[in-house]
Amino acid sequence: MPFVTDPIGIIGEAEATKMLEQKGFKVLEHNWRMGHLEVDLIAEDKKTIVFVEVKARTCILNGKMPEENVDEIKMRRVIAAANAYLKYHRIEKQPRFDVVGILVDRNTNEITYRRYVEDAFQPRVRTISSGSFSGLWKWGHRNKRIGK
Repeated sequence: MPFVTDPIGIIGEAEATKMLEQKGFKVLEHNWRMGHLEVDLIAEDKKTIVFVEVKARTCILNGKMPEENVDEIKMRRVIAAANAYLKYHRIEKQPRFDVVGILVDRNTNEITYRRYVEDAFQPRVRTISSGSFSGLWKWGHRNKRIGK
């Protein structure tokens, strides 16, 4: 299952998996990697493929809840990983980027806080290919088109 070795990370990803399944998603991947790119969870339903960043912590850092600690650099890396995944698997579903924040009591390992943020961030550039009436997004990464 998860590649994560940190016990708090394992707890966080297990809880995020449960949350996705409760929303009707099927989890396809845990800690999917390609080169230096990585996505914590990848899930799908009939219309959407979701790339999920999980932030599990034992405390609030710098006054921010765990899900608020996804910075611009992390967003770009998750988007690049999603592009690679979509291209590699030739997926045409609508992609979405979600974030899950989890707080875990360091003494008992009980989850004290959980928040699921749908559509937490989006790529800056999205284009719909000309001649495509399906409305599916076409994504690019390093000058390569993804999709047909």
